Amino acid sequence: MLDQTTFGVRAVDITYVQQIGLNAYITEQLNTPQTTLAVLSDPLPKACMGDPGVCFESEFWQTALTAPDQLRQRVAFALSEMWVVSTQAIDGNAAPQYYNTLAKDAFANWRTIMEDVTLSPGMGQYQNIVNSSKAPAGQIANENYAREMMQLFSIGPVMLNSDGTAQTDASGDTIPAYTEAQVQAFARVYTGWTYATSTGVAPASFPYYVPNYSMPMAAVDSAHDMTSKTLLNNVVLPAGQSTSQDLEDALDNIFAHPNLPPFICKQLIQHLVTSTPSSPYVERVSRVFIDNGGGIRGDMSAVITAILKDSEARAGDWDPNHDGGHLREPVLYLTNVMQALKYMDINTGTAKQGAYVGLRNYTSPLGEIPLRSSSVFNFFSPSYVIPGTALNAPEFGLENTAAVQQRLTLADELSENQISGFNGNLTVTSAMGQLAGNPSALADKLGVMFLHGRMPPAMKEMIVNEISSLTDIGQRVRVAVYLVISSSEYKVMH
Repeated sequence: MLDQTTFGVRAVDITYVQQIGLNAYITEQLNTPQTTLAVLSDPLPKACMGDPGVCFESEFWQTALTAPDQLRQRVAFALSEMWVVSTQAIDGNAAPQYYNTLAKDAFANWRTIMEDVTLSPGMGQYQNIVNSSKAPAGQIANENYAREMMQLFSIGPVMLNSDGTAQTDASGDTIPAYTEAQVQAFARVYTGWTYATSTGVAPASFPYYVPNYSMPMAAVDSAHDMTSKTLLNNVVLPAGQSTSQDLEDALDNIFAHPNLPPFICKQLIQHLVTSTPSSPYVERVSRVFIDNGGGIRGDMSAVITAILKDSEARAGDWDPNHDGGHLREPVLYLTNVMQALKYMDINTGTAKQGAYVGLRNYTSPLGEIPLRSSSVFNFFSPSYVIPGTALNAPEFGLENTAAVQQRLTLADELSENQISGFNGNLTVTSAMGQLAGNPSALADKLGVMFLHGRMPPAMKEMIVNEISSLTDIGQRVRVAVYLVISSSEYKVMH
């Protein structure tokens, strides 16, 4: 459970959840107040190297490693890989507000997420919503957000069954979920939005180029296409509607689409629990998305609870042969090991910020820096299949020969206490160091810390054999830790 709900499992967390139980833990996390990322200062601290996006990353890492609302932050991280924006393309000053929006809405309603993300200045910049105006006669409005909203952010490109599998026609071909004409209609819906003024109202002119990242975008009706629009399921928005009314109706139209529950729920399951959820698992969670038991559609707290408490999510708690799970993506790999080894920052003031900024240097070679993907398609595709297999494993989209070697290098740096600006608990007086005189006991301890107490006998035998000949207690600890965190048993979270 803790692997699925946090950025890293600490021994104290294991004890706590054992005391209060899984249900109480989930309820507590759902009600833990949000930890917000700080608005970036002006001028930027020296540690940010003149890049506000780097400053955001410092805030992200510190929150991931220290915030008490771990489940909220894990869901926000998942949402950031579903509703993708990137500081490679937007002003990094927009990043904290955008990420805080995802965290704020993590347990709200999906319809709320749809609207808050659409009107966020970060998404406005990334998908060209901001200052998108009605097109001159014979031309079309900017289609970026209209297309990505449907293809990537809500319903997907093809019609789905309630279990997430693709529907097919009589010829066995998939059925498109929308048409080009509908993309163009939605593009006209999203016209007329720009930055709000400092007081939160619409500016007097359009386009307006003074960024306001602290408030949602504002509507300017004179720049909005007020012609009628035919949307999904042939729903028609009448001519003459305001910018805001068109947006409300269009988002309601997408929210009601039957693809939305399975498309969204499968991705949430992939990020939190397993890369390859069964069709029944997706369908069970989709039913909760459709109706939380009280007639409400899109209740994220109910959906997240259903994902975590499902029998498929909990199978690994009791079945030693359970093979579900997913490859730990670079960010989660780093934070998980740092938490398990009790890495603490050893700096104050700007040096502290510099230490957290530096964590990007350990995941960047593996292809991942928070909110910095190279495209709207994220660091990896949710539909990625390992070549030569039929196995859907999104995170393996980042794996190649170079990445495998880089992960081994990172494992070595972590086990050798070489994370710049941080200090891990790998001393002879640590809990591991006190057990190192007994190689078997040390291996058992590491099995609990990293492998849920299920280290394969052959793996334990290998570790014991490797460290038994080492006379330096500290070296025994470091080598044993390296052998565990570099193993496939740990890299793939079960």
